[in-house]
Amino acid sequence: MVALVLVVGLATAVLQLGLPWWMHEGDRNHVYEGADGALRYQVHLPPQYDGTTPLPVMMAVHGCGMTGYGWNSMKSTTQLNDLADSEGFIVVYPTQRMFRSAINCWRSADPREQHRSGGEPALLAGVARQVVEDYSADPDDVHVAGASSGAGTAVILAATYPDVFATATSVAGGEYGLNQVDPDDPGATPPAYTARQAWSQMGDRARLVPLLVIHGEDDDVVPPLVATRLVEQWVAVGDLVEDGLLDGGPALVEETTAVPAEEGRHAYTHTTLTTPDGRSLVESYLVRDMGHAWPGPAGDGLFTDRAGPDASAIAWDFARRHPKEPRRTGRGARGQPAAWARSSWATDRHRGRKA
Repeated sequence: MVALVLVVGLATAVLQLGLPWWMHEGDRNHVYEGADGALRYQVHLPPQYDGTTPLPVMMAVHGCGMTGYGWNSMKSTTQLNDLADSEGFIVVYPTQRMFRSAINCWRSADPREQHRSGGEPALLAGVARQVVEDYSADPDDVHVAGASSGAGTAVILAATYPDVFATATSVAGGEYGLNQVDPDDPGATPPAYTARQAWSQMGDRARLVPLLVIHGEDDDVVPPLVATRLVEQWVAVGDLVEDGLLDGGPALVEETTAVPAEEGRHAYTHTTLTTPDGRSLVESYLVRDMGHAWPGPAGDGLFTDRAGPDASAIAWDFARRHPKEPRRTGRGARGQPAAWARSSWATDRHRGRKA
C-alpha cells in the first residue's frame, strides 16, 4: 500500500511539474511561499534578459485538466516562450497545487477565492511580485492571461489586484462572480450586479484595467453568452471606476472587424470598445467553429485549436499596447481621484533600475 501511494504520488508530481529534460534554455523553477501556502511556478527568461533592463511580464494561468509547465501544460498550449524570445518579455507559468482539484482547476468559481489578500488571488499576485523582485522586471508592465478556469482567475486578479496587473486576458472564461449566475436563467443576475462586486474588490486601487476576451462560438463548456456577459460586466466596471455610479459613463466607441475564413483557418470578429479619449477598455474576439480551446497555429496540447487566430500573439500585442497608466485626470471610485498611479509595490529601487 505504501509503495502504491509512493508511485501514485511520484506519477502525479511528474504530470504536474514535468521532468527535468522538459526544461529549456531560459527556464527556471521557483516556489512562492505565502500566508495561504506555497505555489510552484516556472519562469522563462528571453535572451534579452540581462538583469538590469526591466522587462515586461506575462503570467499565463492554465485551465482545468492542464498544468503550468508539466503534462498538457499552459507552456506548450500557448507557445509563449518562442514569442517571448522574439519580443523580449518574461513569461510566468504558475501551476495549481497538487490535490487541490480533481482535474487541476483553479477555484475561480469559489467565492472564497475571489477576494484580495487571501487564497489563490493572493498567491498569484505574490508570484507576480516575486518575479518582479527577483528579475528586476517592470512593475508597471505585468499582465495576466488565462484559459478556462484560469481565465476566470485572470479576471478575478484584474478586480482584486489592479495595482499589480496592467491588463487581463480571458480565453474561454467568464465574469467575476460567474458562480452567481444561473445557467438556466442568466438574465436573473445582470452583469451590472456582478460588476458592482468586482468594482468593490478594487477598493481605493480602482482603475480601468483593459480586458481582452477570446471565445469560441461553438464552446459547449463555457457558452458564448458567458463571454458576452463578461464584456458587458467589464464595461459596467469601467463605468463605476469613473465616478462610482452606473450612469452610462462616457460613450464608448465600438468598432467591429470581420475576418473571413480561409483554408484551414476559422473566421472571427474582432470588436474594440474605447473611451472617447482613445483609451482601450475591452477588446473581444469571437471565433467561428471553435470550441473550448486556446487558439493558435503552434499550440500543442489537448485544448488547442490550430485553425483559430493566434491568441498568444494577440494577448501579447494587447499587453504591449497597455502598460499601466501612470496618471489620469478626473474622479475615480467613491469620488476619489482615479487610481492610475504607479504600482504601490514599485519601490524606489525598482524605479532606480528603470532609470
